[in-house]
Amino acid sequence: MSSLPSASRPRGRPKVRPTVGPARPADNDESLGIDNADTGDAIETRIYQAVVDSVMSQRLTPGTKLPEAALCELFGVGRTLVQKVLQKLAHDHIVELRPNRGAIVAMPSREEVGKLFEARRALEAAIMPLVVEHATKADLTALRRQLKEEHHAMHRYKQTEWARLASSFHLRLAELSRNSILQRYLGELVSRCSLVVALFEPPGNASCEHDEHQAVVDCIAARDAEGAVRAMEAHLLVLENRINLIAEKPGKSLAHMLGME
Repeated sequence: MSSLPSASRPRGRPKVRPTVGPARPADNDESLGIDNADTGDAIETRIYQAVVDSVMSQRLTPGTKLPEAALCELFGVGRTLVQKVLQKLAHDHIVELRPNRGAIVAMPSREEVGKLFEARRALEAAIMPLVVEHATKADLTALRRQLKEEHHAMHRYKQTEWARLASSFHLRLAELSRNSILQRYLGELVSRCSLVVALFEPPGNASCEHDEHQAVVDCIAARDAEGAVRAMEAHLLVLENRINLIAEKPGKSLAHMLGME
């Protein structure tokens, strides 16, 4: 379609759109007053992160229902946006979408957890010899500095901070392998394992013990590939065995579990 000739274009100041009041739940997101994709993305990210943070801090327990209508009301958004967030959470294995019954916080079975850690042990066993081969003195210095940060966090910060540092240690080792494919696969496995640990590990435990990480780094420094593989396998077995798949039934409101009251 061609543009209007300059002579026929409307003149004067453009009409000012009326101010949109507080968003209310609706069947679509047009009622939200969202004028651009960036704003919609920001709201989507906020809801996604609220659920993830609540799961990782053990406020949202496995099996907790996440009704669309309740999420719409809590966040002041429409169903279309909530459904999009739930689809992303399901893709990331944080929630389960059940046909005609809605979404719940993921409840992995013992078999699923076993296969997940089995795959992770195999992948990290392939990574360790590469780290021993490629790690420089500067890399080892950085790893030991990271271990000090872990130790500091274990005594001063909440469990979610332990989990973040523990995960970053394993991801850093994958980076030092100089194999981008192994690094990408481990990133996915670490993310899923971190979720399982956050859901089921008893409160008060570090998701990865500092001394176990120290043993791995000592083997790398000694250029002992076999020792590094054994230390990592033992560490991951301890982590898996600490997981308790018995979930407590939530007795609080969804708003409280999402940290909104």
